Amino acid sequence: MSREAYAPRNPNKIHTDVLSEARQGCYKARDAFYACLEKQSDKKPTEIASVGLLYPSECKAFRAEFVKHCRASWVNHFDRQYCRNSRVQRLLDDKDSRRGV
Repeated sequence: MSREAYAPRNPNKIHTDVLSEARQGCYKARDAFYACLEKQSDKKPTEIASVGLLYPSECKAFRAEFVKHCRASWVNHFDRQYCRNSRVQRLLDDKDSRRGV
C-alpha cells in the first residue's frame, strides 16, 4: 500500500481530543466509570458496553461521560483492558483459593 493511504487527510488540522487536557478529562471519566463498576460489583449488570462488558444501570451516567470524553477507539481499548485485568485477577484469586488443597 502506498504512503498516501496512511497520510492524514488534513495535515494542518489539530485533533483536540488527543491534546493533554482532553486526555486528562478522558482519564478522569474512565476512572470514575471503572470505580463505579468496582463499587457496584454486587449489583446485577443490566447494561452492555463495548467488547461485551456488562455494567449495572447505576453506572449509566458515568458510562455516558466516559464515552463523551474519550475517542471510541480509546473506549474499546480501555474496556478490553479492564476485562482482561478482571479475568486475570479472577484466575489468580481462584488459584489462591485452591492452593494447599
